[in-house]
Amino acid sequence: MSRLQKLRTLNSLKWVPLLCPESNSTSSKSNLYLSGSHHLLQHLRFCGTESLKNGGNLGELAKKSRVVKREAQAALLEYFHFTRSFQIMDAENMSKNTPDFFDRLLRRVDIRGGGGGGGGGAEVGKSVSRFLRYNPVNEFEPFFESIGLSPSEYSSFLPRNLMFLNDDHLLLENYYVLCNYGVARNRIGKIYKEARAVFGYDYGVLKSKLQSFQDLGLKQSLVAKVIASSPRLLWGDVDKEFVIVLEKFKKIGITYDWLEEHISIEDSYDWKCMLELVFLLSDLGLSDEQLGELFAQHPPLLLESSGRVTFCLFGLLLKFGSKISDVQTVFLQFPPISVLKFTENLCNCYNFLVEINMPVEEIGKIVGSHSSLLGSCELKSVKSLMSALNCGKNRLCQMVKEDPRLLKKWALGKRVDPLQEQKRVLKVRMMKTEFFSSLGFEEKTNDFEKALKICRGKGVELQERFDCLVNIGFSCEEVVEMLKASPQILNQSSDVIEKKVGFFVRDLGYTLSDLRVHPKIISYTIPRLKLRLLMYKWLKEEGAVHPKLALSTLLSSSDDKFVTRYVNSHTEGPEFWERLKKEINSDENI
Repeated sequence: MSRLQKLRTLNSLKWVPLLCPESNSTSSKSNLYLSGSHHLLQHLRFCGTESLKNGGNLGELAKKSRVVKREAQAALLEYFHFTRSFQIMDAENMSKNTPDFFDRLLRRVDIRGGGGGGGGGAEVGKSVSRFLRYNPVNEFEPFFESIGLSPSEYSSFLPRNLMFLNDDHLLLENYYVLCNYGVARNRIGKIYKEARAVFGYDYGVLKSKLQSFQDLGLKQSLVAKVIASSPRLLWGDVDKEFVIVLEKFKKIGITYDWLEEHISIEDSYDWKCMLELVFLLSDLGLSDEQLGELFAQHPPLLLESSGRVTFCLFGLLLKFGSKISDVQTVFLQFPPISVLKFTENLCNCYNFLVEINMPVEEIGKIVGSHSSLLGSCELKSVKSLMSALNCGKNRLCQMVKEDPRLLKKWALGKRVDPLQEQKRVLKVRMMKTEFFSSLGFEEKTNDFEKALKICRGKGVELQERFDCLVNIGFSCEEVVEMLKASPQILNQSSDVIEKKVGFFVRDLGYTLSDLRVHPKIISYTIPRLKLRLLMYKWLKEEGAVHPKLALSTLLSSSDDKFVTRYVNSHTEGPEFWERLKKEINSDENI
């Protein structure tokens, strides 16, 4: 008797005490084990295993020690191969490529106390073997996980009245047919999930179906990839649409070698969808020769999501207003990138054009005439471009209208230099320089640079606002001093300046001297001036605040601080403050 046979006999005898411990007879017990899992399941209802409390949990130990994990896997392999008589490849696959099952199993196994500390390899193997001897596992769980299914996927596939794989003869028969044909074991789970009926085929049926694919001219290695990626092709007779696809591929010059090279077993394929895409591109005006060349250079156009991404791209181009001739050009000049990435870039470029406020008509023109360019560019954000170019959205929009090819220079990873100042900008700066120089500002001083940077408008406009202040009653020297302190007062039109000064002097009773000391007051809005100064006037009359507070202090603080510091100083202050706000707001809305 060989060593393998001896081990199998020895391990078979280990079941005797478990099945009927009260009897010394062995024949009936052996028959019970061999008769199948149904009888054993009925018997196990009356058999219990007391949990072992004297040792460590193997699940935790295996996570910390490679030795423990290796020895536990070796014990499991021995159980599947010698005790359960699985082929060595299957036993190894079920013991080493089932992490979830392995972890759940070891968490139920304890190492008995004594015997050298409970952590050695020999003790681990004994503990696992002892546990499996009295606690037979549901073999469908490690089997399903070993062929690529997760516990959440295979939980609904577990048979209710079986726990030993050998009891499902057709499952194992068709499983071995696929293995021997060249389908990787960890890919068979996808076939089981999507075409479960295949594993119920009678003897020889699956072999004949696989042979029928080879009769079409496909090599065995290609058939293995095709059925692993498209399990539904194994249903019924040979799929007619698949045959039509192969014939069309052959017609446009796509060889079976190309198909085998680019098909991925990681993906699933809808051959009908791919066939419709080929017909669509043919209707677009592409010849068979052009189609063959297109797919040879860009396989993802056909294979990525079974061509659905290409369909989406086609729809987007039409939606953006592209002509059929423009769409044809896009495919004939398709860049060397993924079709998914091309479509994402195109959508991002469209959003970019919308964000810079480009009119819809202009967007349609640019997308229609420069689709290949937009699909090839992964643009920077509008915000980062505005910062890099030192310009606004209007300027960006105008630049893209004048030359859409600039978008290629604004792609991620490319350096973008600030725009050179245009002649108009230089002219405006020169006029502002002349204006401030005429007022006595010295060039390159802090006051001069500050005024030049803050003041907006042409030299003529700034002169009009300066003259307005002089006509109100300030002297030229006083206005110059006011500008040095607060140059932003010239950023308002003459009418607004007159209105604010009039309200300040006539309505509130202040003097021009007060404005000269605090020129920044002119830059505040009229509602803010009214609300703060009228409130302060009322508080003075009520004697709740100091009568000579600085105007800059009253106007510069936030509303919350103003209310806390001044309004709440009088018991009726908050009520008067709210009433005043409503009156001012209603006056502004009239």
